This record gives sequence, C-alpha cells and structure tokens, in this order.
Amino acid sequence: MTIAQPPAVGPAPVDVPLAPRRGGVPQWVRILWANGKSRVGLALLTVFVLAAVFAPVIAPYDPSSAEFEAGLPPDGTHWMGTTSQGQDVFSQLIHGARTSLLVGLVAGTISTIIALLIGLTAGYLRGWVDEFLSGLTNLALVIPVLPLMVTLAAYSPARGVWLIIFVISVTGWAFGAKIKRAQIITLRTRDYVTAAKLAGDGTLRIVFREIMPNMSSLVVVGFMGAATAAVGAEAGLEFLGLGDPATVSWGTMLYWADNGGALLTGQWAWLIAPGLALTMLVTAMTLINFGVDALSNPALREE
Repeated sequence: MTIAQPPAVGPAPVDVPLAPRRGGVPQWVRILWANGKSRVGLALLTVFVLAAVFAPVIAPYDPSSAEFEAGLPPDGTHWMGTTSQGQDVFSQLIHGARTSLLVGLVAGTISTIIALLIGLTAGYLRGWVDEFLSGLTNLALVIPVLPLMVTLAAYSPARGVWLIIFVISVTGWAFGAKIKRAQIITLRTRDYVTAAKLAGDGTLRIVFREIMPNMSSLVVVGFMGAATAAVGAEAGLEFLGLGDPATVSWGTMLYWADNGGALLTGQWAWLIAPGLALTMLVTAMTLINFGVDALSNPALREE
C-alpha cells in the first residue's frame, strides 16, 4: 500500500532548473533568444562587443592621432569628420566601445560580488552580524551616490579608467545587497536548507550550494543593472572632466566636444555619435533584462 505524501509547504523555488535542449543548445539560451525584447538587446550588444574586439581592424585611423586638419565635416575620408584637435571621430567612436564595455563588465562584476557577499551574509546569519551589515547597507543607501563619486574622483591623486571602476564599484553595491538580503531571508527557511543543516553541512556550503543557485536569476539581473549604471556613471564622470582626458572613451569624446564648441562649429557628429552609442548600449542591456526575467518566471516566457 502506497502512503500519500503531504504536499510541500511554501512557495516554489525562485529558479526552475533548465534542462539542455536537443542538439546541445541550453534551454536558457533558447529562452533568452525567444523573448523579442531580449533578442533585440542581444543583437545590439553583439554589435558593440564585436566593435570593441575588432576596433583596430574596423577603425581606419589611430584614435589618438592628430595628423588631420581640425574641424573637417563628414566626408568619404572621415565619415564623421574630425575633432578640433584633428582626430578622426569615427575611429574614436569605435575604440570608445572598449572603454565602456570594460567599465561595465569589471565594475558591474565587482559591485555584484560585493552586494552578493554582504547580502548573503546579512540574510543568512542572524544577530549582530545581520544588524551590522544591514546598518552599513542602509548607511550606504542614504549617502548621495553622485556627490560621493564626484568627490572621490576629484580628490584622488591618480586619474584613469581603473580609478573610475574603483569609484563606481565602492558606491554601487548597496541597493543590490538590500535586495539579496531580502531574498535570502525567504529562502533560509526552506525544507532543503533545513535538510542540509540536519545533514551537518557547514554555513558556506549551505549558502553557496543550496541557497545561491536558487538566486541565479536575481544575481544576473543585479549584474545587468550594475553594469548599465557603471556605463552611464563612467560617461558622466568623464564628461565632467574627472577622468583621464587622454583616454579614448565616449565620455571623453563628449567632454572634448563640449570644450571644443561642437555645437557652435556645426560638428554635430562629434557630439551626437558618442551620446547615441551610449544610449543604444544602455538600451541593449535593459532589453536583455526582459529575457533574464523570463528565466525565473515561466509566465513571462514566449513560445
């Protein structure tokens, strides 16, 4: 005689395991590509990644070379004209994708790791550890991020991309940590966590082997948001002149276009091209988030 098992108590896990599809294509890839918005975002992001990887091949000239006549309008030789210093705008635009993607990837990864470690620790451990880390997170949330970023970048003795990555990383983790702490509080009482405790598993094994896999979609969404914010913050700091002016990036292009009077001289491509590229990159990352949401919520998936 078979004894019926009682139904499980509590909501379903956050993430549903995704089995590989026939032909070796993982199901998570199929779900991302099936979502219309995510598909557009992936296509745009692929264009930027290819431009950054093959920038020396695509760009017709050295982006830092000032060997051309200053202020040339767009023509067959210089597709977007030249800057007030005689540099090719199109070459700078292609090479600028490298800086934006580098900052987004590195700063987004560091911010996500910090938020994940603090959020997991505060959410799983009770008592003074949770109170201390939660207080630290709340303090970081109430501090105005933009003035803090500007202050750190302005008074630092060194300038460059890595300084901007550091500034963005240490100021952009608090919101993600708050969300992850709230999520782990709902997961630490699940039956599989209790079973792991009774089996004698240590805290690190429970957190990283039992709980964290059920937060994978939340972690990916947090990374995409942090990377998007990092791209915008890098451009903003560079535009304010708080980075290295010699760095070739979309932010420094906007900085020099503003200082060179691009609007007054009619050099629209020098000013509009980097701003449009930033907008498209941020839009691509935002659209990909729709597909990431579909990974954890089957109701959002498209056939």
